[in-house]
Amino acid sequence: MKFTLSWLKDHLETQATLSEIVAALDAIGLEVEGVTDKAQELAAYRIASVIEATQHPDADRLRVCKVDAGEGDPIQVVCGAPNARTGMKSVFAPPGTYIPGKNLTLGVGVIRGVESAGMLCSEAELELSEDHDGIIDLPEDAPVGALYATYAKLDDPVIEISLTPNRPDCTAIRGIARDLAAAGLGTLRQEQATAPASEGESPIGVRLDLPGEAHLCPAFALRLVRGVKNGPSPDWMQRRLRAIGLRPINALVDITNYVTHDRGRPLHVFDAAKVKGALVVRKARDGEELLALDGKTYTLDSTMVVIADENGPESLAGIMGGEHSGCDENTTDVLIESALWDPLNVAQTGRKLGIITDARYRFERGVDPNYTLPGLDLAAQLVLDLCGGSVSKTHLAGTIPDPSRIISFPFAETKRLSGLDLPRAEAHAILEQLGFHISGTGEEVKVLPPSWRPDVEGKADLVEEIVRIAGLDRIEAVPLGRIEASVVKPLLTLLQKRTSQARRALATRGLSEAVTWSFISREDAIAFGGGHDLLALANPIAAELSDMRPSLLPGLLRAAQRNADRGFGDVALFEVGQCFEDDTPEGQKMRAAGIRRGTARPQGAGRHWDGGTRNVDVFDAKADALSLLATLGVAVEKLQIVPGGPDYLHPGRSGRMQFGPKNVIGHFGELHPATLKALDVKGPLVAFEITLDAIPAPKAKPTRARAKLELSELQPLTRDFAFVVDRDIAAADILRAAQGAQRDLVTGVEVFDVYEGEHVGEGRKSVAIAVTLQPAQKTLTDPEIEAVSQKIVAEVARKTGGTLRG
Repeated sequence: MKFTLSWLKDHLETQATLSEIVAALDAIGLEVEGVTDKAQELAAYRIASVIEATQHPDADRLRVCKVDAGEGDPIQVVCGAPNARTGMKSVFAPPGTYIPGKNLTLGVGVIRGVESAGMLCSEAELELSEDHDGIIDLPEDAPVGALYATYAKLDDPVIEISLTPNRPDCTAIRGIARDLAAAGLGTLRQEQATAPASEGESPIGVRLDLPGEAHLCPAFALRLVRGVKNGPSPDWMQRRLRAIGLRPINALVDITNYVTHDRGRPLHVFDAAKVKGALVVRKARDGEELLALDGKTYTLDSTMVVIADENGPESLAGIMGGEHSGCDENTTDVLIESALWDPLNVAQTGRKLGIITDARYRFERGVDPNYTLPGLDLAAQLVLDLCGGSVSKTHLAGTIPDPSRIISFPFAETKRLSGLDLPRAEAHAILEQLGFHISGTGEEVKVLPPSWRPDVEGKADLVEEIVRIAGLDRIEAVPLGRIEASVVKPLLTLLQKRTSQARRALATRGLSEAVTWSFISREDAIAFGGGHDLLALANPIAAELSDMRPSLLPGLLRAAQRNADRGFGDVALFEVGQCFEDDTPEGQKMRAAGIRRGTARPQGAGRHWDGGTRNVDVFDAKADALSLLATLGVAVEKLQIVPGGPDYLHPGRSGRMQFGPKNVIGHFGELHPATLKALDVKGPLVAFEITLDAIPAPKAKPTRARAKLELSELQPLTRDFAFVVDRDIAAADILRAAQGAQRDLVTGVEVFDVYEGEHVGEGRKSVAIAVTLQPAQKTLTDPEIEAVSQKIVAEVARKTGGTLRG
């Protein structure tokens, strides 16, 4: 929302400075996004007289001008404008001036052999209009040497504020002035009566044809003004409209734009001579078209409301008028429309057609229903003042709804909800200055919100109004009291703690965190087990972001490929975020996933002079997953690793992590070549993904204290065993068996060799393991070591059927 300082002062009588007004707007919740001060931007531009304009000796389209800028000797300027002539007054920019329309800073230059020190400017070069056909031609009485911004009345600062959707009253400059007056920055000027004298009835009426859906247009009012002379609007109106970014068109259209911003009442004007028959407010028919005022043709459907005549749709309700019935310089009779439209319908229609207008901006937030007729009267009076003519009586179809609602408000709510202890009289005055009507004198009163505040529905809303005007800085800061009686319970849930721990654990593994979209393309979703209609977005922001993601991996894979395309192929990425199995709250899962590409192994990435590096493999992904689970407190030794995984992983180079077949917590492995091809991603790539929600909660412990760290002073020792087992026996089963042979001594078991071949027989394999024994009380003797070794061999044989390799 933009407005100029002088425009604001039409409604607010104040002596406050610009900086005070800006500070007050921020303080009361009308956040100032920026202030544009043309006086400062155009401070270097002066009114100058062209003493002499002669033909350039070497260029037909250039003139050499002697310019008097009111300071010292005349200045020589080479000018290419066709209207440059001796004796004219124009706008001069000296060397060193920034020209916004050309995005350059002037210097002293030589043009076709003639020195030029400065520039005579057009309106386009000063970004005042699109006129670039010639330099600015000022009247003869323009004072030479004066500031052009002051002379042209461009020294009116423009303030832009950011409005939240619940403040439709501040889409009007008068609403902003009302808030500032309540904040103590001045007095709200009284609104003048604007109802013009009427002459007869309007021969053109309107009919509401919305059976069963009267809420789409509760009321429609219009007035006919005959005998108007439509031309350019006055300079003061054009300056204000240009200042807020609107292009003046003609007086009739400019009046509607002016009232829209001044009072927050969108209007529309029809050329009465172009309207055939009576106007009808109805639903559009599927396939109907409207050539709108923006020059585009829109195809309508039956959910949209239009204003039509016998020719068809003439205007899109609450959004934009049609070109056919638009007003131009030939208009002599004009219909002025002031109607109420359903906010939801206006918003939905605007989104479908992709139209954003000032009218839609206001209607979808809710305009003041009680200003429907006064706004029409104001526009009719402005038409009479600027264009002449005579106006008919108001024709009203429908009924203007009564927005009245009474709120019981105890003033003590202000302190209870906000902590601000405000005198009752001050709170009472704030509400009255904002337009609220108050009945009663006790501690609890009845409050009637004004018709322009549809957002105020209850006591909390009234407290908000009082506090924002009184000032949030007046709320006393009070520290929270200490809880002495008991120990404060943890605030974070187990899942929240695991989410944070997962990020830290994966970062320590050398993976970089990525944050990808929760939306992916339908093709990617299908490739990773998703693509259900329930998870398709109704209004995606882009075609490739159409579905909620079933997995974190598509986003990570595409991120890795983007890095590779830019020369960073060895990347290791992780993400912790939500995935979606269905559209229920239970179908939303928190997962942790990571990928490694190229040579980005945990030991380090990149090429090496001795060729010692190798590409990532399935065991790197497995190591990442197990490290994460160990950090989260999962008993990894009890975890089952089962070959295989989802279809998007390589069937022979992947595994599932589970606590029994009904509780699969994740998977890891190499990406299937078909998956990489579908995503247009190049490998080698390995990945893992763990569902944090599925990890069993740890068992409750009698104490939260950590176990005592006990380190043995005795030397550990290692014994190697090679077991021959059936090929389908998992190495993890051998490791678990060896680990459980004597838990007080066996502190580590790892596989260091696997052999399959003729020396072990068909369908068999040899798995060599290294077992670490750590004595705690005394050094082990050879017989004790032999006894432990026999237990290990016996336990492996019992659990897996393995025998020692001879």
